Amino acid sequence: MTPTGTLAPAPEDPTTRPQAPVDGPTAEDVQPTKNEALDRFLTGTVTVVPFLALFIVARQVWGDWLRWSDIAVFFIMYIPLGLGITVGFHRLFTHRSFKAKPWVRATFAILGSMAIEGPIISWVADHRKHHAFSDKPGDPHSPHAHDGVLRGLLHAHVGWLFLHTERANRERYAPDLLKDPIIAWVDKTFVLWVFAGLALPFGLGWLIGGDIHHAWTGLLWGGAVRMLVLHHVTYSINSLCHFFGRRRFDVDDHSKNLAWLAPFSFGESWHHNHHAFPTSAAHGLKWWEFDISALVIRGLKRIGAVTEIVEITPERQAKKLVSSER
Repeated sequence: MTPTGTLAPAPEDPTTRPQAPVDGPTAEDVQPTKNEALDRFLTGTVTVVPFLALFIVARQVWGDWLRWSDIAVFFIMYIPLGLGITVGFHRLFTHRSFKAKPWVRATFAILGSMAIEGPIISWVADHRKHHAFSDKPGDPHSPHAHDGVLRGLLHAHVGWLFLHTERANRERYAPDLLKDPIIAWVDKTFVLWVFAGLALPFGLGWLIGGDIHHAWTGLLWGGAVRMLVLHHVTYSINSLCHFFGRRRFDVDDHSKNLAWLAPFSFGESWHHNHHAFPTSAAHGLKWWEFDISALVIRGLKRIGAVTEIVEITPERQAKKLVSSER
């Protein structure tokens, strides 16, 4: 593992970054989609249904039917599944910012899959391709890929999910995970984890409330509402964090740090820091940059579950500051 540079593996060596061709991405960078219509339908369903659930939530709140158990189920689901994305899919599997025991890898792979943001290997491949071509032709979700601010932000936030022209080739960008039997199995059984991510809040609602009504509202809050919030927090890293916020490092993209989003994204919105040092286990690099995901990783290290955490020294950070910040 290298503590520096952007980690986007090439097929022959999963520890190196594929160099962007002079003329931009090639056909080898893109993953053909077998059934584009079905993919768009499923993506649309996952995108639209949580919004429809808001009408039920509004009625529930208006009628004083909202219970503490519903909020409890929401957080019981939101926190571990959110960490499955931030600690697991992103920092562990995409950038290998630390090493973890097999049970830790399996747990985070399953939790991230239950968040219903796509199969793990596809998620990782797309994100590695994003780093290889960040805010340039070939980036799957740059807000600077289209004319007009609103059009660009919409594309980066959710529009790119319905397109298949820039989806990363899994064999090129994630060969290491394709060869990992545990991760490959979690990837192949993605539909199972989708159902688990919905069955669990249903069961929690029943367990806490003791009846079928609580089970359905548990599914509403721990399933639909949780998906709505977590998905759009994740999408905001792709869109808002490449358009709004602060910068202090010398990087060749438009990544920004967006402080107000940090608590909801478990530290992911220190996105400019991340682009400056992609393999860093911590995205919050100053004491006041609150990063829950980094705290979780350090906690796992204390109990011996993870090792070899990549940390960026103050000296390395200072070398990459823009001249006005030095």
